[in-house]
Amino acid sequence: MSKALTIKENRDFQRLYRRGKSFVSPVVVTYVMKSKGNDIYYGITTGKKVGNAVRRSRARRVIRAAFREVFPQLKTGYDIIFVARGKTPYVKSGVVAQAMRDHFSQAGIL
Repeated sequence: MSKALTIKENRDFQRLYRRGKSFVSPVVVTYVMKSKGNDIYYGITTGKKVGNAVRRSRARRVIRAAFREVFPQLKTGYDIIFVARGKTPYVKSGVVAQAMRDHFSQAGIL
């Protein structure tokens, strides 16, 4: 089974923004791109439009919880970035997990 590792470098985020396939919903934007390894790399971005520091932290927590729920069903060898939207801190992780499932099924990695 693969592991979920985090993306930390700005150049990795930029590469996914430029070359990755994006999927949009009201609660989260997902960028997906095939990678060379067997692990799943993921990153979370929350901009100032989401709100103050408390709201941005909550948005990251909600996205992380939703990803933990969906992770076991994913195919390996992909890089994923989640971008929080304005509604993200106000919804439960189940709503975000459902949006992620929709995005991943569109991308063909579920």
